[in-house]
Amino acid sequence: MSGGWWRDAVIYQVYIRSFADGTGDGIGDLAGLRAKLPYLAGLGVDALWITPWYPSPMADGGYDVADYRDIDPVFGTLSDAEALIREAHDHGLRIIVDIVPNHTSDRHPWFRAALDAGPGAPERDRYVFRDEPNDWRSVFGGPAWTRVDDGQWYLHLFDAAQPDLNWDHPQVRTEFLDVLRFWLDRGVDGFRIDVAHGMVKDPALPDLGLDHEGLVEPPDRSDHPHWDRPGVHEIFRSWRELARHYGDDRIFVAEAWVDNPRRLARYVRPDELHTAFNFDFLRCPWRAGRFRAVIDASIEALSAVGAPATWVLSNHDVTRHVTRYRGGLPRARAALLLMLALPGGAYLYQGEELGLEEIEDLPEEVLQDPTWERSGRTRRGRDGCRVPLPWSGASPPFGFTTGTPWLPQPARWSAKTVAAQENDPGSTLSLYREALRIRKENPALGDGELSWLDSEPEVLAFRRDPGVVCVVNLGEAAVALPPHRKVLLASDPGDPGEVLAPDSAVWLAV
Repeated sequence: MSGGWWRDAVIYQVYIRSFADGTGDGIGDLAGLRAKLPYLAGLGVDALWITPWYPSPMADGGYDVADYRDIDPVFGTLSDAEALIREAHDHGLRIIVDIVPNHTSDRHPWFRAALDAGPGAPERDRYVFRDEPNDWRSVFGGPAWTRVDDGQWYLHLFDAAQPDLNWDHPQVRTEFLDVLRFWLDRGVDGFRIDVAHGMVKDPALPDLGLDHEGLVEPPDRSDHPHWDRPGVHEIFRSWRELARHYGDDRIFVAEAWVDNPRRLARYVRPDELHTAFNFDFLRCPWRAGRFRAVIDASIEALSAVGAPATWVLSNHDVTRHVTRYRGGLPRARAALLLMLALPGGAYLYQGEELGLEEIEDLPEEVLQDPTWERSGRTRRGRDGCRVPLPWSGASPPFGFTTGTPWLPQPARWSAKTVAAQENDPGSTLSLYREALRIRKENPALGDGELSWLDSEPEVLAFRRDPGVVCVVNLGEAAVALPPHRKVLLASDPGDPGEVLAPDSAVWLAV
């Protein structure tokens, strides 16, 4: 088993539109990100995953790509991206870029050519065109098919502006190998693969008999005509082979929403991808038994193929976990210590280190997620976790921009800015910095084994050798701590003493 950097890396997700704006137009960009590299290095993360920065009409926040080999002018230039990669490396940070292989933008030259060429033309074979649609549904709501002027229909599992590619077509496979080479040649350290479970479809396109589809709470995917098909694995083996020529430190992480940890493990077999997000952990309710079951099943399935687990609590597609856990910030702080004490790697979503909550009351007129319109304005979509970060100052835009932020920030975030938390030892930012520092310095934390300790039913207690115990109290009553030498870190800024309060966690030296 190789000891690659990625086996226990902590990687920070930069949702670039909302991170930091360096040009004053209200949208985060590469200039803003480059200026904040010292902040990210000081936080203690190992790498950055940057959401799509490619030229795009932005029908889905950049996940509708019109050109995979350039940078959208709203974010900067290709030379800005190359400078960012160099400067990040100078700060000891690796760069992971987002690759979007399931679909392109409807403005991509290939799709424009397909529309111009007409039915039966070879240009249409790179997408999924049919004379009659089936009953598949879009993840964002509504049918997964749109009719074009000549009467044919094209498939889009997401927005109509995101036509699905036909991965049975050799040109599609060749094109993406070339795109990977393009970015690897520019020094990126890896790729996050968007919708890694969706690229291959059953060529028969059978009806599903379902009237719904969802990203986070999917229907059964064990033998599904367009999710988690066996054919995706051949593609990823070819990608792994390509990356190997650039050295063993270039990595892939899969966004794969699948049925169970055993299905997920198929994506990270030794000749496929390196890691895959653990969405079962993200979806887990605040119950000790459920967490323990997910942790055990994940470690068992992934260990069987020699892969590490990759834990995650939030991202740009789901409600922020401060809000999701219904227990607010104390539970979110405890969840961090749980996650960072588990064997494997972890992803942080920008702003969670500030304790940011989901903004659930954005005015309807500012909503931009395609889910809002496609659901007939019944589902607000994901904008609430994408509100721009608060950096400093007493009122919006909190140092994010000199202009007007593309989504409004709540005035109450004045207490949650980086500047407000910077020198407060009890702040969430301080907790993140300290947790990451201890994790990096302590040989017990990171990759390795875990052993459970006896505990109350609503308590998780486990040991990481040498000499660290993590205890998380998910119950409603305080519990006694096990014997220990000292408290390394507690999620509750008060001294835990000999008992652990509800909704809190502690790392102990034993």
